[in-house]
Amino acid sequence: QVQLVESGGGLVQAGGSLRLSCSASGRTFKIGWFRQAPGKEREFVATIRWTHGTTVYADSVKGRFTISGDNAKTTVYLQMNSLKPEDTAVYYCGASTRFAAFPQAISGYDYWGQGTQVTVSS
Repeated sequence: QVQLVESGGGLVQAGGSLRLSCSASGRTFKIGWFRQAPGKEREFVATIRWTHGTTVYADSVKGRFTISGDNAKTTVYLQMNSLKPEDTAVYYCGASTRFAAFPQAISGYDYWGQGTQVTVSS
C-alpha cells in the first residue's frame, strides 16, 4: 500500500505560477498528475516513470508545466507556469508499482492522493 500526500495548491492570477508536490510513502514505478474540473471527468496532466526519468505530458500543458522527481524517487513536483483560468481544477497525484502501456490512462494508477485545489483567476 502506498500513501500519497499532495501540497502546493492555491489561488493565482492568470499568467502566474504554482508548484505542486506529491510525496509517496513507498517505492513506485511511476507517479502522475491528473486534474478534475467541476462537472468534468478526471484528465491526465503529466507523469514520470522512475526508470530513465521518462516524462509524458498532455498536449494542453506542454511547454507550460514541468514534472520532476527527487533523487529518492519518493517526491514528484509539478511546476506550473503561464497558468490559465482553464487550468482551474482539483489536482490529484496517482502512483503505480507496475508498468502500463498507456501512462496517461487512469486505469494505470492504483493509489491516489486526496487532491489539492488550484484556482486561476482571470
